Amino acid sequence: MPIMPVTRDVNSVIYKFGMDNGSVTYKGRGKVPGMPLNQYAMDEQDGYFRIATTKGDMWRNDEFTSKNNIYVLNDSMNIAGKIEDLAPGERIYSVRFMGDRAYMVTYKKTDPLFVLDLKDPQAPKLLGQLKIPGYSDYLHPYDENHLIGFGKDAVEVPNKGVNGALPDTTAFYQGMKLALFDVSDVEHPKEMFKETIGDRGTDSEPLHNPKALLFSKEKNLLAFPVTVAEVKNKESLSGPEAASAYGEFVFQGAYVYGLDLAKGFQSRGKISHLTGEDMQKAGRQWYNSERNINRSLYIGDTLYTSSPGWLKANDLAALKETGSLESPPWTPQSK
Repeated sequence: MPIMPVTRDVNSVIYKFGMDNGSVTYKGRGKVPGMPLNQYAMDEQDGYFRIATTKGDMWRNDEFTSKNNIYVLNDSMNIAGKIEDLAPGERIYSVRFMGDRAYMVTYKKTDPLFVLDLKDPQAPKLLGQLKIPGYSDYLHPYDENHLIGFGKDAVEVPNKGVNGALPDTTAFYQGMKLALFDVSDVEHPKEMFKETIGDRGTDSEPLHNPKALLFSKEKNLLAFPVTVAEVKNKESLSGPEAASAYGEFVFQGAYVYGLDLAKGFQSRGKISHLTGEDMQKAGRQWYNSERNINRSLYIGDTLYTSSPGWLKANDLAALKETGSLESPPWTPQSK
C-alpha cells in the first residue's frame, strides 16, 4: 500500500473585541488558512481586517508546498475577499499595508516584491511584482509611492543534485541589504537604489525589531545599529565557497545615511561605543558587550546613540561627538 503524504492544516483564528470606556466586549471571530509572519502582516481599514499568511512547507514539492495568501475579513469576521497561492514554494518575509495597497515580499532564491490592490475588499487583486536577488525582512514607507526595504542580499550558485534530483541552484544570503523601491507604477515596481553592508554574518536589529530603526524624511536621516562581518581575502574564493563563507567581526555600532529620491543612500558616517580593548576582546566573533549600540534618536540637531552601558551625543551634521555619559550598572530593587 502506498504511503500518502500527511500534512497538518494550520489555520489562524482572529478574535474581535470592542472597547468602550474601559468596557471590553467580545464581537466575534474569524478563521483563515495559514499563519501570519508578525504584526505587520495584519491591518484594519474601513471596518475590514486584512491579513497575509503562509500555508504549507517550503521543503515540499507536492500539493502541500508553501503558498502565500491575503485575506480580507468583513465586520462579521467572515472572508469577504482573498488572493491565494502566491509564490508556491516560498514563504513571506515581510508585509506592509498602506491604505488601499499591500506590499509583500516572499523568498526562497529571489526576492519577489508583490504589489496588491485592496481598494475593493471583495475583489483584491495582484497588480505587479518585482524579482531581484535577496529579500527584505522589513518594509518601511518612505512616502506614498516609495518603500525602504531592510534585509539580506543573496547569490545563487549551481548544485549538482543528489539522490536522483535534477541539477538546480541554491541561494545563500550575504550581507545586509538596503533597497529603495519605486511603486508609483504599480504594475512595474522597480528597485531605484540599493546598498549592501558587510558580508555573510552581518546582522542588524531592525531586521528583527523595526523599533531599532531611526528614519526622518524631513531631516534626510536614516540610522540603525548593525554588527558587520567581512570575509577576508574574498577575491581568492569563488562559486559555492565564496557564497557560503562567513565573515569575521569588524564593527558594531550605528550606520548613518542620508536618503532621498535623487541620490539614494548616502553614507554620512558611523558611530561606535566600542573601544580598542573591546575590539581585541571580540576577536573574530561578535560578543555581547555593554557597549553594543541598540537604539538611536535625535533631538534638535543632535543624534543620540544608546547602548546598555553608554549614551553618546553627536552633532547631526558632521557626526562629531559632543558628549557621552556612562550608564550606572543595573541592580535589582529590593521589595
